[in-house]
Amino acid sequence: MLKGLVEAGAVKAVSIIANGAIIHAEILTLSGDKKVITTQAGTIKTCGTIDSAAKWLKMLGLGTMKLEVGKWMPNQKGLLL
Repeated sequence: MLKGLVEAGAVKAVSIIANGAIIHAEILTLSGDKKVITTQAGTIKTCGTIDSAAKWLKMLGLGTMKLEVGKWMPNQKGLLL
């Protein structure tokens, strides 16, 4: 679904957000809505590293993105839920 939004030009901006041990992405649509990118199952799409998130978004056709690392703790272990 995200690839379709990108191809249609409906994505205004994208951010990679690193918070604790979790890295995820968020888009800003042309209508001004912020949406966290989710999987088809409805869970938040997370990445293991910032570079893997950037590579995945680049593969979808998004070449410019904002990086938010203010709350990132690279040595923190994630919780297995």
